[in-house]
Amino acid sequence: MSRRILILGAAGRDFHDFNLVYRDDPSVEVVAFTAAQIPGIAGRRYPPELAGPRYPEGIPILDEAELETICRERRIDEVVFAYSDVTHEQVMHLASRALAAGADFSLLGPARTQIRAEVPVIAVSAVRTGCGKSQTARYLSGVLKARGRRVAVIRHPMPYGDLARQAVQRFATRADLDAAGCTVEEREEYEPHLVGGNVVFAGVDTARIVAAAAAEADLILWDGGNNDFPFIRPDLHIVLVDPLRPGHETTHHPGEAVLRMADVVIVAKSDAAPPADVRRVAEAAQALAPRAHVIRAASPVRLDDEAAVRGRRVLVVEDGPTLTHGGMPWGAGHLAALRAGAEIVDPRPFAGPAIRALYTRYPHIGEVLPATGYSREQLDALRQTINATPADLVVSATPIDLAALIPVHKPVLRARYEFAELESPGLAGAVDAFLARR
Repeated sequence: MSRRILILGAAGRDFHDFNLVYRDDPSVEVVAFTAAQIPGIAGRRYPPELAGPRYPEGIPILDEAELETICRERRIDEVVFAYSDVTHEQVMHLASRALAAGADFSLLGPARTQIRAEVPVIAVSAVRTGCGKSQTARYLSGVLKARGRRVAVIRHPMPYGDLARQAVQRFATRADLDAAGCTVEEREEYEPHLVGGNVVFAGVDTARIVAAAAAEADLILWDGGNNDFPFIRPDLHIVLVDPLRPGHETTHHPGEAVLRMADVVIVAKSDAAPPADVRRVAEAAQALAPRAHVIRAASPVRLDDEAAVRGRRVLVVEDGPTLTHGGMPWGAGHLAALRAGAEIVDPRPFAGPAIRALYTRYPHIGEVLPATGYSREQLDALRQTINATPADLVVSATPIDLAALIPVHKPVLRARYEFAELESPGLAGAVDAFLARR
């Protein structure tokens, strides 16, 4: 009799782990996935085109809230945890629920879930969402291209739409994003790379994605999502820690594991955090990853026009996942607006229904608006909230061109986090040393 497995997921690692470990294993039957973190995922099916011949009807995606009922009614033998950016405590609460329902509880590690690429791989990961992976990955792509490397970026998957259509995705232009019906969250990760001249690969079937990327590049840059460990075996693993959240190096899964496997640790935002916290986080990183090279780096915030903001009433729109999954009360936009002398307008009293639900779910979010658009309902609520908030202008710190995506009835200025070296040889030097060994 096959072993009956339930995979706890969030439309990312869960599908990857299934494809790589379970899809073709006759000794197991994956009965269902569950969904968490991302709205609108539960109630769908992992399609038969991706699930393979052993699952001709696909696999149902159920609500994680029903964990105990699923375990009992579907006779689950083993619950496999497969998503990221959650506290150690939360993981163990889920484990306790699974155990109480009679099932085993397990986590899959890198040895079983990382794909080997035919070209060298540099991976960028972090201990938490919002550490600064994206600008670091963009900086790295520039360094690599300046060294004559043909770089393909592979982004941690965000398959929120038609899963079969999203098996293998390649984005080179904004038109590609439009054609794929990308959500705001997907655009936040893909669009800045496209502006920088990078081609981005993403999707559900990582093995096929890696093969496609390797066919047109001589180096793969893995731009990790949440605080997950890479789906591809890295030859150089760069991990970011955040001195604005000291102590988080050891509080979340799999962020602590990711840090422990680092080759290079970047203490990001060292220009913005108190020096004592920078030292604390650097020392913690060195203790957990004693073989890693620890580098301090800056995360300067650039605002398009500071003079236009000074003394004005400003609505700040921030990167959504940094606030929600990342647990930050605000981000780069709030910082940039205050430094420029703006008066911040609180959008919460003017929030549309879908945005109000986010504030209720994430009460730590401050006087800023998270740029969420997992669904048309959320995107409409974002537009309504922006236009209803009595502000003179909008400071947008989301990585996308917000005004090009939705009609905004206010001037929009953009605030951006960049990556800047603080040490020599710094991150570029670490990359040069790596390339010299290849």
